[in-house]
Amino acid sequence: MATKQGMPEGTVADAYSGNWVDRHAPARLRPFLRLSRADRPIGTWLLLLPCWWGLLLGMGQTGTMRLHDLWIAVGCAIGAFLMRGAGCTWNDITDRHIDGSVARTRSRPIPSGQVTVAQAMAWLVIQSLVAFFILISFNTAAIILGIVALAPVAIYPFAKRFTWWPQVFLGIAFNWGALLAYTAHTGSLGWPAVALYFAGGSWTLFYDTIYAHQDKEDDALIGVKSTARLFGAATPRFLLGFLVLTVTLMMLAVVLAYLPGRSTLALIVALAAPWAVGWHMSWQMRVLDIDDPDTCLRLFRSNRNAGLLPVPFLAAALFL
Repeated sequence: MATKQGMPEGTVADAYSGNWVDRHAPARLRPFLRLSRADRPIGTWLLLLPCWWGLLLGMGQTGTMRLHDLWIAVGCAIGAFLMRGAGCTWNDITDRHIDGSVARTRSRPIPSGQVTVAQAMAWLVIQSLVAFFILISFNTAAIILGIVALAPVAIYPFAKRFTWWPQVFLGIAFNWGALLAYTAHTGSLGWPAVALYFAGGSWTLFYDTIYAHQDKEDDALIGVKSTARLFGAATPRFLLGFLVLTVTLMMLAVVLAYLPGRSTLALIVALAAPWAVGWHMSWQMRVLDIDDPDTCLRLFRSNRNAGLLPVPFLAAALFL
């Protein structure tokens, strides 16, 4: 069945047009896949990319590449899909009353009646259990980090009720993979991963502030807090600060990982990674219009490319 606009029934307002869930997924699974945001893959990318950064940084520091590292990369990809889905399911359970009051989100599965809260809770458990089985294939230190990560995931949906900085809590949760994947390779947590983690957190503040500008009018009406509302017209100035902080912290992470053990050429190539991120973030700032929701959504989604840009540089540095 299709809607009057020609879209499949149940399509969420901000989903990609013609996404695979609406076109190919079995009808019974579509509401649950929409609950997991499978029709909007950008969140999975934003959760996955810090994992790959952390893994590559750890490999760069140790100068070793093992077959198990391939499994870490693949396991992180599957885990990112599952845990992003579980996190979004939890977010929609806790936000079901707020989502029904916001134009962009009232079409989500719970407020639109496609899924009950009990069904959503069952779906949350299923996704989390499968992700846990992937996690226990890593070393003990990584497993502990993965379990600790559940705390910020559980807290995040409530952050916008008590702080103007909910994006900080999102950054804490979304960049945890940098710590986990680095540790899965090296066997222990190190300062390069910590610096990379905070770089990712600053990047999250950048892209999610842009994202939050889509909802600032509805958020103001219902009392939901965000950095978009907090910064207002001064948003570009704050974004510039996040850009500089992201690049600086990622550079620090590379230097800590590559000195003194790796070659100068390897260090130079690896340092191109933060500069590539910074270049993309600066482009976003040039075209940003905080009062145009379509532009904000387009730029938010473009951060998949921003996060992918460091990967080839960090990978190339492994061979130098």
